[in-house]
Amino acid sequence: MKRFYKDVTVDETARGFRFLLDGKPVQTPARQPLLLPTKALAEAIAQEWRAQEEDMLPQAMPLTRMVNSVLDGVRITRPDVIAAILRFGENDLLSYRAETPVELAARQLDWNIYLDWAAERYGARLAVISGIRHVEQSVETLMALRQAVSDLDDFHLAALHVLVSITGSLVLGLAVLEGRLTADEAFAFSRLDEAYQAERWGADREAEQRAGRLAAEMGHAAQLVRLSRA
Repeated sequence: MKRFYKDVTVDETARGFRFLLDGKPVQTPARQPLLLPTKALAEAIAQEWRAQEEDMLPQAMPLTRMVNSVLDGVRITRPDVIAAILRFGENDLLSYRAETPVELAARQLDWNIYLDWAAERYGARLAVISGIRHVEQSVETLMALRQAVSDLDDFHLAALHVLVSITGSLVLGLAVLEGRLTADEAFAFSRLDEAYQAERWGADREAEQRAGRLAAEMGHAAQLVRLSRA
């Protein structure tokens, strides 16, 4: 797509902040008003549009893409998004531990810090098991996690969906939202097994490139959290 505008500005309305192209307000792909909760988020998205050259590159506008998904998707299908996120709580990565090799099992003990944090912060004590068996979480734990997720606004909910989908852990996703972990730290914690295998057998170039893309996506989600926080 060719760039079709010259000026990008931000202004405030009674319903929130917006950015304008040549003085005209922008809409989402579904023609919803693109209204944002904070000036910081509006300015960051405006900067993505200012940075476009003659040929616009959608892949260079990750915040715009995520905000569109919030307004056109999450806001409309919120119960479905919550249900999808909670499935990761039912089968949280941090609940499943390796029996062997012992070096990997020892590294996974660091996950306990964040399980303890989730128990204290939300009243959600996740059960842990070694091996490939399934572990059932208590009704109390699942209800506590449901409450924590349901309390989030649409922007944080969208970001959490990205975080948990990539890490496989609702606990790690919530830790990023709460500032207990950075996106990079949470990503590294979610890939202890892959990192251990790469140390033993060598890194795979294609796998590394895919990991880089996923880490970048988590970074964008964490940025959305920061910028949308009033």
